[in-house]
Amino acid sequence: MNVLTDNFRTYAEGFLGTLRLTVYASALALVLGFLAASFRVAPVGSLRFLGTAWVTVLRNTPLTLLFFAVLLGLPRFGLVLPFQVFAVLALGCYTSAFICEALRAGINTVPKGQGEAARSLGMTFGQTLGLVILPQAFRSVIPPVGSTLIALAKNSAIAGAFSVTELLGTYKTLSELGYDIVWTFVWIAAGYLVITLAISALFGVLERKWGTAR
Repeated sequence: MNVLTDNFRTYAEGFLGTLRLTVYASALALVLGFLAASFRVAPVGSLRFLGTAWVTVLRNTPLTLLFFAVLLGLPRFGLVLPFQVFAVLALGCYTSAFICEALRAGINTVPKGQGEAARSLGMTFGQTLGLVILPQAFRSVIPPVGSTLIALAKNSAIAGAFSVTELLGTYKTLSELGYDIVWTFVWIAAGYLVITLAISALFGVLERKWGTAR
């Protein structure tokens, strides 16, 4: 226990750093994922192309490479922001591709007749998607979206290699102070477990309330 009690402040800063990355990147991923999914099912060819390109590029790019591109590449073009903001951008954009595919799969579970009926009533594409399709699709995408955000929380560990305060990075400080590396990682793992279990519990509540019965 002395590893935790003697360095509680260090662990707390790392835990809060990971929590902030997870919350902000999740919000960004959900917004971008929703937009990309809307593009992918849009009746406009150019929007479908943009949505497909976004998903294809990001899903097939290693996350570490994306971190290098964002944190080290964007400043070369004059965009200078705190590294934590860059880390949120990298995590959020990367995860949005997986959120998009989860939403699109949910949209595909809604019978086509629902959309046709909405259009026959004079609804626009946006109204059909927002008022008819997505509310039904949401019920079936709660579990995969929750799993994707849990993966995001664990992927945030990469940010520590780019001078961003997060939980995994605390091992460097504690290792330099001579603490047992095994117990150092035990408490780091416990911190990640708290975050991932919290996300799992949240989506468990959502699924029980709105999920599709199997």
